[in-house]
Amino acid sequence: MADKDAKKDMETGGWKNFIYNPETGQFMGRTASSWALIFLFYLVFYGFLAGLFSFTMWVMLQMLDDYTPKYRDRVSSPGLMIRPKVGSTLEIVYNKSDAKSYEKYVAALDGFLKPYDDLLQAQKNIICRPGEYLAQPDELLEKKACQFNRTLLGECSGSYNRSFGYNEGKPCVLVKMNRIIGLEAGAGNKPTLNCTSKKEPYVDMQYFGSFDKMYYPYYGKKAQVNYSQPLIAVKILLGTNDTNRDLMIECKVTGTNLKNNDDRDRFLGRVAFRVYVSE
Repeated sequence: MADKDAKKDMETGGWKNFIYNPETGQFMGRTASSWALIFLFYLVFYGFLAGLFSFTMWVMLQMLDDYTPKYRDRVSSPGLMIRPKVGSTLEIVYNKSDAKSYEKYVAALDGFLKPYDDLLQAQKNIICRPGEYLAQPDELLEKKACQFNRTLLGECSGSYNRSFGYNEGKPCVLVKMNRIIGLEAGAGNKPTLNCTSKKEPYVDMQYFGSFDKMYYPYYGKKAQVNYSQPLIAVKILLGTNDTNRDLMIECKVTGTNLKNNDDRDRFLGRVAFRVYVSE
C-alpha cells in the first residue's frame, strides 16, 4: 500500500515538475530563454507570411481598374429581367376583384419606379438626343447619364392608374436589360422588345418606353453614379376569355449584337414568366 502511495506521489510530483521545475526554472520543459527564442521565431515566420500575402494582394490590386473590370468576356450579351418580381418565382397571380391580392405587385412597381420620377431625373441626369450613343471620353472620370423619366412609361407609369392596370385585369410588367459595361446595345440600331404568349390563346400587348441608344454605353456604377436603366413597360391586354387561364409570356430583345436563342441560358436576351388573373 505504501509503495502505491509513493508511486502516486512520484507521478504527481513529475507532472508538477514538468509544468514548473523550481530547481531548473523550466516551464513545461523549457527555460524562459528557450520559450523566448521559439516565440521570436514564429513571430518572424508569420510576420513574413503576412507581409508576403499583403505584398501579393497589393500587386494584384495595382492591376485592377476601379472603373472597368479587367476581364469582360464571359458575358457578351445581356439578359432580361422583369418587375414586379415578388419572391423567387417569375409569376403574376392575383384576383382582379380583390385589391389585397395584387397590392404587393403595385407596391413593388411603385417602389422600383421612385428613382425614375421626373423631378429626380431632372436633378440628376441630362437631356440627351434620342438615336445617338452617349459616348464619353475616358479621361472624364464622372460620366453623365441620360434622363429616363417615369412618364415615358405612359399607362404603366402609375401616374394615370395607380394600380398599374392590375385592377382592370390588364397588368403592366417592366422589362429591363442587365447592365454590361461598354456595350453599345444594338450595334448601331435601337434594340426592340417583343413579348408573346408561348401557347394559345395569344394575347395582345401594348408597349411603353424604349431601349434607346442614348442610354448606352454603360460605364459602370462608380463612373455613372446616377445611371438609370432604360425600361420597356408591357401592358398585357387580357380579354374576357383570358382570365382564369394560365398564360406563359416570353419577352425577347432583338439587336445586332444581342443574343436571345441560347438554349444553355434561358435569361440571355429573353425572359419568360407566368400570368394568371382570376375574377
